[in-house]
Amino acid sequence: MEVPIAVLGAGSFGTCLAVLCARQHPVRLWARSAALAEAIERDRRHPGRQSGLVIPKPVSATSDLATALEGAAFVIVAVPSHAVREVMTQASRWMSPNAIVICTAKGIEFETGMLMHKVLEDVLVPSQHARITCLSGPSFAQEVAQRKPTVVTIAGTEEKYAIEAQAMLSCPWFRCYSTDDVVGVEVGGALKNVVAIAVGMSDGMGLGLNARAALMTRGLAELIRLAMELGGRLETLGGLSGMGDLMLTCTGDLSRNRQVGLGLGRGRPLEEIIAELGEVAEGVQTTRAACRLAEKVGVELPIAEMVRRVLAGEATPDQAGRALMTRQLGREYDPDRP
Repeated sequence: MEVPIAVLGAGSFGTCLAVLCARQHPVRLWARSAALAEAIERDRRHPGRQSGLVIPKPVSATSDLATALEGAAFVIVAVPSHAVREVMTQASRWMSPNAIVICTAKGIEFETGMLMHKVLEDVLVPSQHARITCLSGPSFAQEVAQRKPTVVTIAGTEEKYAIEAQAMLSCPWFRCYSTDDVVGVEVGGALKNVVAIAVGMSDGMGLGLNARAALMTRGLAELIRLAMELGGRLETLGGLSGMGDLMLTCTGDLSRNRQVGLGLGRGRPLEEIIAELGEVAEGVQTTRAACRLAEKVGVELPIAEMVRRVLAGEATPDQAGRALMTRQLGREYDPDRP
């Protein structure tokens, strides 16, 4: 059965999801820029990174939120994490009370330390909270656009709504698993970007594959520690939204966060790297927020803290690497240490 779908955010991933959903449903793709919406409508292509992706007629682009949201049964939130509160505060005025929300933003709000589902709960009415779901996992937009096999996780505190979203999104080249562990899925999706910057720095400095493996493994330990302290489950971090997304983002050169790290490791200024990317690298914003949240709940994130120091200009990548290698020795796993 066809149902109207709204996709908020016409970046790489939002556009790819709009095309994915349009195979069976009418989709309205919201772009903040009127010029971008007009270009998509006129040319049936995205003028940015996904310029090779043909946008079919079931997708209509608009810069008007009310138009995008009218009667939508599913609302896919595909804006950067720092824009979720602003966009969804406006969107809440026009959303159907029965719409299922699918958030793809991967980050932590700096001012509040909130994960994205908590930000959404903050701006939506209580009756809509159960319908909030979060999509995460190893999913480069370019490969989704090319219909290459992609497998992700969708989480909802009321899993029946995650299952509805799972059924709507899944197709022969895009498979979703469901879970009720929203915290685990969101922490994995947010913090893996920070670890990817660290791995990129190591690779940029030519420190080798041993160092890469160590950073990914100890980075996963940081994902697990923070997620479990916040109420997430261990098995989630060993799944697609934890280990899976971490592996992809740390090693795949399509990763913007990895590209930030590579540039820093090669001695380039952060501002120059960001300008060249042209799109948001979520890990840059998330690093400060994750470190602040970890300090608040009493969890050690040494890799994230070193990335924070490099991004803030308080240390060079070389100094950060040396600091990690000369930390106090200890057990690999200590159940009594957060």
